[in-house]
Amino acid sequence: MTDVVLENCDLSNAVLEKAIIHRVHFKDCKLTGLNLSKINAGSVLFERCVMNLCDFVEASLKQVRFQDCSLQNANFYGAKFKEIELLNSDLNEADFNDTSLKGIDISTCTFERIDIPAYALAGCTVSPEQAIGFAKLLGLIVK
Repeated sequence: MTDVVLENCDLSNAVLEKAIIHRVHFKDCKLTGLNLSKINAGSVLFERCVMNLCDFVEASLKQVRFQDCSLQNANFYGAKFKEIELLNSDLNEADFNDTSLKGIDISTCTFERIDIPAYALAGCTVSPEQAIGFAKLLGLIVK
């Protein structure tokens, strides 16, 4: 997929494994359960998309922005990020195991619980409230 705008599309549970996606804009799409494992994505914008249960396992994402998206239970296991933006998105129960968040800003995102190993947080920008939560996970006592 190259140079495409997808607006108000429903790709729920579709399989795009190993796809190459460049200069694509997903706007107001329903992408629940979309399998994007091992994709190569560059210059992609996901705007106001419902992406719960999306699978980005071992995906290569470069210059990808998630803006105002719901990414509940999304799986980013082993994904490689370069110039990724996560803006005002719901990351509740998202899995970032074996994925570095160095240089990624999640400070505007919301979550009750998120699966990120401590080593993957090095260099990640978080809000003060998120920092307190992560400090507690590390066993620190915050007064």
